[in-house]
Amino acid sequence: MKVAVFSARSYDRRFLDEANAASPTTPATDIVYFDVALDADTAALAQGCQAVCVFVNDRLDAPALHALEGLGVGAVLLRCAGFNNVDLTVALELGLFVARVPSYSPEAVAEHTLALVMTLNRQTHRAYARVRDGNFMLEGLLGSTLHGKTVGIVGTGKIGLATARIFHGMGCTVLGCDPYPSPLFEPLGHMVSLEELLARSDIVTLHCPLTETSRHMIDADALARMKPGAMLVNTSRGALIDTAAVIKALKSRHLGHLAIDVYEQESALFFQDRSGQIIDDDVFQRLMTFPNVLVTGHQGFFTVEALQEISTATLLNLRHFIDKTPCPNRVNAA
Repeated sequence: MKVAVFSARSYDRRFLDEANAASPTTPATDIVYFDVALDADTAALAQGCQAVCVFVNDRLDAPALHALEGLGVGAVLLRCAGFNNVDLTVALELGLFVARVPSYSPEAVAEHTLALVMTLNRQTHRAYARVRDGNFMLEGLLGSTLHGKTVGIVGTGKIGLATARIFHGMGCTVLGCDPYPSPLFEPLGHMVSLEELLARSDIVTLHCPLTETSRHMIDADALARMKPGAMLVNTSRGALIDTAAVIKALKSRHLGHLAIDVYEQESALFFQDRSGQIIDDDVFQRLMTFPNVLVTGHQGFFTVEALQEISTATLLNLRHFIDKTPCPNRVNAA
């Protein structure tokens, strides 16, 4: 079995190779790595492979899937939880096996959410830069005590629950919103409507999948419902928020802070070194001009433990494909 891994970075190679070497179930797996993202133009690189392994910004639309199927590829292995970048209807029509990693160290993303909130609230990133320059003044670094604040968590799946546990433990009032509420959330907070969550929360943090109904769920109307001066955090999917509307809310001072680890147009930016280039995304560049905005490059998942889980689960999904056994992580079963 030969697998082509796209959007591969050094850490992908390390952890997939380690998992492959340690796994007694996939001893014959031959893994080839490509730095480029997978799309219709690069699919030809999978020639001779029976499976491809992809990440969040690879584009598996109809042309790409047809190209892969024509090369003899039978499986698409997502080393992530989201699968909105795959045309599942076409994949099913072509008989392609598509499986994801539904959960990997939810605490990793929850802890990164806390890191973003704490950094932006207490201005530690700005304080660090000041002190290195010999400036020990405190003006402009005033934060708020999080204990006693209200934190609204949109999406109470595994990551949302891990986030709720953190903020509940810090003495915050925790509100949750989810069309499929988890009973595990009950001892941590109160389930409310999205409208009530937005109106009451000092911090709103998003932990839900991207679907047609959730796309731009945080739009101009939703932002208007938020408390003046509230903080918005997104470590889930970039398109959950309408970035243009967020910029307007920041300019009007209604939105107090924004922290994002994802961005709707991130595929042209994230997981690349663009430091020596001109970034021609005017929306992203406008975001970066605000002192109350903090952006990280989709690193919420980026821990040793999470990468180990992703690699192990990916190879287990491959094993199900090889053996033609039911795969609990398959997302396009007939």
